[in-house]
Amino acid sequence: MNAQEDVQVLEREACFSGFYKLDRLRLRHRQFAGDMGPELSRELFVRHDAVCVLPYDPQRDCVVLIEQFRVGALDKSANPWLLELVAGLIDKDEQPEEVARREALEEANLPLSSLWPITQYYPSPGGSDERVHLFIGRCDSEGAGGVHGLVEEGEDIRVHVWPLEDALDALKDGRIDNAASIIALQWLALNRAEVRGLWS
Repeated sequence: MNAQEDVQVLEREACFSGFYKLDRLRLRHRQFAGDMGPELSRELFVRHDAVCVLPYDPQRDCVVLIEQFRVGALDKSANPWLLELVAGLIDKDEQPEEVARREALEEANLPLSSLWPITQYYPSPGGSDERVHLFIGRCDSEGAGGVHGLVEEGEDIRVHVWPLEDALDALKDGRIDNAASIIALQWLALNRAEVRGLWS
């Protein structure tokens, strides 16, 4: 599919511009039958791409998770403090690997000695252009813990070190309920032997 030929953007209007942006597009696209479809109006949440990393200690078979308040969970969860991966936005001229290492230090005071790329994906392509770069990060979890984050950004992030099996149990019973964490933990469960073999 050639987007230049198969998608016609008729108008793009900037509706809001703050930390995030919201654009409204009028467009048409080619349908599977071959003809151009009707004009559509779509709102697009324009975001920086994100980096998420699951710190993993292959010697102890432990993962490092962070816990913080998330406004998106406020109305739909009994507890809006979510267990998540270390994460951050690519908002400068940085490579995803640089963001992963920086955020691990800022959010968990945890240096990463290696990074293993898992995948890149769109978390919500029906209305957002955000793309997530997902990694496993090799770490030494001994002594990890405490509360971290950038005070100037209002971050209040608690660090947890869990055996991988405990994290997978939390995944099964719904205590871990965000996409990046689910994908990374399931990937690690499937690839644990290979990762431990190469990183131990």
